[in-house]
Amino acid sequence: MLLVSTPAHARTPTWTVHSHDGPTATVTLAPGTGTLTLAVDAHGGAAVIEPSPLGIRTERADLSSGLTYLGRSERTVSEHYRTAAGKDRDRHVHMREAAFRFRTADGVRLDLTVRVSRDGVAYRYSLPDTAATGNVLGETSAFTLPAGSAAWLGKYRRDNENLFVSYAADTAPTDEYMMQALFRTPGGYALVAESDLTGAYSAARLTHQAGSPTYAVKLWDEQIQVTGGRLSTPWRALVTGSLADVTESTFTDDLAPASRVRDTSWIRPGPALWTWLAGGRPAGQSLTLQKGYVDYAAERGWPYTVVDAGWYFDPAQWDVTDPNWQQNSWIPELVRYGREKNVDIQVWIHFRDLDTPEEREQWLPTLEQWGVKGVKIDFMDSEAQERLRWYDEILPATAAHHLLVNFHGSTIPKGVQRTWPHVMTLEGVNGEEKRTNTAEHLTILPFTRNVIGSMDYTPGAFHRPTRPNAASDAGELGLSVLYESGIQNLAGTPESYDARPEARRYLEQLPAAWDETRLLAGEPGSGAVVARRSGARWFIGGTYAGAARTAAVPLRIGPGLWLVETVTDGPSGLVRTAEAVRGGTSLDIPVVADGGFAATACRWYPGRTTCDR
Repeated sequence: MLLVSTPAHARTPTWTVHSHDGPTATVTLAPGTGTLTLAVDAHGGAAVIEPSPLGIRTERADLSSGLTYLGRSERTVSEHYRTAAGKDRDRHVHMREAAFRFRTADGVRLDLTVRVSRDGVAYRYSLPDTAATGNVLGETSAFTLPAGSAAWLGKYRRDNENLFVSYAADTAPTDEYMMQALFRTPGGYALVAESDLTGAYSAARLTHQAGSPTYAVKLWDEQIQVTGGRLSTPWRALVTGSLADVTESTFTDDLAPASRVRDTSWIRPGPALWTWLAGGRPAGQSLTLQKGYVDYAAERGWPYTVVDAGWYFDPAQWDVTDPNWQQNSWIPELVRYGREKNVDIQVWIHFRDLDTPEEREQWLPTLEQWGVKGVKIDFMDSEAQERLRWYDEILPATAAHHLLVNFHGSTIPKGVQRTWPHVMTLEGVNGEEKRTNTAEHLTILPFTRNVIGSMDYTPGAFHRPTRPNAASDAGELGLSVLYESGIQNLAGTPESYDARPEARRYLEQLPAAWDETRLLAGEPGSGAVVARRSGARWFIGGTYAGAARTAAVPLRIGPGLWLVETVTDGPSGLVRTAEAVRGGTSLDIPVVADGGFAATACRWYPGRTTCDR
């Protein structure tokens, strides 16, 4: 990588940060106004983001104009880290960083750090002296798209659970949109996101006026409280390149701080039998039913069951005003029962029962003592600074008690899984629980929400007639691979799996985590096919929107002969076929309307007929 700046005699101060095989970021300081902009171009020179405003406003200083340049420093960021879950577990980071220093006429400093890698561009602001600036009131940050760009957007909700819809970028309706917006530009695809968000700041969303090419950054809080000293904002990240570059990227994780969990030996991802859609609140209140779910998970080889809402709201169990209420729970008995069958237990708990230090001290040690391995914490429903400070407290507390975490009713991943690797997954998605999903939405998720981190969509609910792929059991099965989640919460009933032996057989093979991820085919809104490798085996999941077709899927998993077992929809149920296919050629797969498929691939040799472990 190379950093080049415009010569000093040039009229407009301009600096560029290059990646030798990726995008270029250009920072410009306008003479006269002292305003900053950032533009991004693809490797070949085509525009990804037009010059877009930069800046931050505080109580005592407007740091969006009247700036003068003080200097810059440069460095290369090279890191290697491993994760417990995600698209792959072994990560190598190589970025070029340029740190710029500016000040106002009153002497107030603004630092701007820009990073460029093969698959992204990111920037953040730093206020070296918050005593001079006071609280933050907002940003002037924005992203201006080139003419003719397409967009895939989800309207903002406090729990980030909304449908993604296709638009033209400039004519999308006036509204607020989630900070996981995908654009197709002349320079390639670009996903707008953020990283390294903590309680020191406030979460962002995008605002747009119909007819404008610009998407502005809006913060949740009207005023962000600063506590003195230096403040660095979250990264404003742009994951960019080909559609495969974006889909396979770990850029938002790469920007985040290193893991704060020293010993990760207890962190164990894997599939789980999730009992809420399978049995609802009655299941959460019945030890007998839960033991049955443990039995079923053990038969399938799944390492977890998840006891959802109801288990500590049953008045027949205990009175929580009783100081000995913990002794009345049947959860310890369920944990012992599961341990005998190599199935561990995770439990649901409401945010309101963990929102104070006293409650956390009551619950977390108790759950650890019982032998519970994870918590699904629900209903945070806010991305305000106050709620983000709660995340800053619950993350080290759960790690200290060796509890895996699944956040529901939550924010979305913004680098958290690198810094806190016991976070197995987050909701922040219009998932299987919703009755409003569309086939189009299913095809967009791999290119938006699941790009930035694990996504608890909860696939596998074959028994629910409201799912958009209700006519395609193969499509529902494929979601278990297409959507990555450190804990893949399988949402079906045991009866629905037993009625579909090919689906049951496939789900029994799901690995705990992935070593590699590749996009094989797709276009947001139309279809998506993703391959994920665990060891020597590849798992492939595909979903499509629209009419029935024969899908041509390039087998982009390596040279040589592969045994490919494909599960598709037949006239009387799921059908599994096996064939030897050479890597690099295409699979022709029959897909029903709004349907999909699932497949496995392993090295072929004479006499091999299955990829089963």
